[in-house]
Amino acid sequence: HLIVSHLAAHGDEQSKCQHPPMSHAQVLGNTQKHKTEMPYKCKLCPEEFAYISHLRSHLQSHIRMRITEKSFKCMQCPKAFAYNSYLRYHTRTHTGEKPFKCKLCPQAFARNWHLQIHNRMHTGEKPFKCKQCPQAFAQDSHLRKHTRTHTDEKPFKCKLCPQAFAQSSYLSKHNRMHTGEKP
Repeated sequence: HLIVSHLAAHGDEQSKCQHPPMSHAQVLGNTQKHKTEMPYKCKLCPEEFAYISHLRSHLQSHIRMRITEKSFKCMQCPKAFAYNSYLRYHTRTHTGEKPFKCKLCPQAFARNWHLQIHNRMHTGEKPFKCKQCPQAFAQDSHLRKHTRTHTDEKPFKCKLCPQAFAQSSYLSKHNRMHTGEKP
């Protein structure tokens, strides 16, 4: 039945088809190629697709373009963002707004996740545990810094000399030596 359908899809072009059917998937794919019907249409551009999976892949390209576009622009400085929520967070650096308030002390934060990290100070929770020693940390970034003490990894490299550092703050301090800038 598939071969008959495949030949029917070619119409008068049967002799031009260079695809002898080898598998069910190949026959289906080649039959679809010759059909003019493209049922899956992109709502963002004129592209049309024979398969929903191709439309989904295509839509990802629109998302990637949107991210690189950075169409959400700050009205108070030259910064731009891919998402409105990022712009909203950024705007708080200008306004000083800190809507996330700690229930246990007067601290307030511009972002909810900063409040969550702060709350660990009150609870003593340290969910990020070192696999090589008993140390534990409230923040994953602190664990990453600590782990470098075990591995001797130094990912922050000076562009002016061969020095490398485990923490970015050490590199910043080192760079002042090259520039003569005082701390």
